[in-house]
Amino acid sequence: MIPAWIVAAGFGAAAQAQEALEVGANIGNVPWEFQDESGDFVGFEVDLANAVAAQLGREVEIVNIPFNGLFSAVQSGRIDMAMSSITITDERLQSVSFAQPYYDSDQSLTVAAGGPASVEEMKDKVVGVDTGSTGDMWATEHAEEYGFADIRRYEGLQPAMLDLTAGRIDGYISDIPALQYYVKDKPNLEVVARIATGEKYSFMFAKDAELASEVNGILGALKEDGTLAGLHEKWFGAAPEAGTSTVTVLDMPAAE
Repeated sequence: MIPAWIVAAGFGAAAQAQEALEVGANIGNVPWEFQDESGDFVGFEVDLANAVAAQLGREVEIVNIPFNGLFSAVQSGRIDMAMSSITITDERLQSVSFAQPYYDSDQSLTVAAGGPASVEEMKDKVVGVDTGSTGDMWATEHAEEYGFADIRRYEGLQPAMLDLTAGRIDGYISDIPALQYYVKDKPNLEVVARIATGEKYSFMFAKDAELASEVNGILGALKEDGTLAGLHEKWFGAAPEAGTSTVTVLDMPAAE
């Protein structure tokens, strides 16, 4: 039997022999990728990227990029792949590739305590979104329907939450898991509405990149061996629901 420390040392040498896996992420996107009190990058997707990289025999190097810049970064080859609770959409699949999804989500409306209690009550009020996000797309598409007074765009959660707390915006539309996690210890903020969109998240790559297919297969294996379910329990405090993309092996998304 080979001692564990020799196996570990051999693996480390192999990982170092390969180039680091350059992963772009919008740091500050709780609980997906953010900095802990020590300044280390942590989060559901950080853990998942490390698990994927381990299977590739590579180490992860995270590059902090604003969400809207992730698309050009993968397309130009500046990074190998991108993460930041990125929703797979038909429009995006025209210009980039995604591995199979690993999380199902919706949008949400977050307000200061005592603020609007629904999207309908946002009429004539100011809504905040992340630039280029699916929340931005949804708010823009439905602005006339709900009568938003204005849409203000932000580069990340923190500046939007500062403006929401200060009353400079009346509500914030973004991915529901991130906001439920963020407000759980903040009684001055509350998620008041789930906006059903049927979104699914995955890692994003340059169009038709070989790495996308490799990672797609690895994600399937990580679902089958329970790694993804374990990460869901770690970060959300509960097992993923049966039938969700966190536990179901799916095909690699293709443009229609």
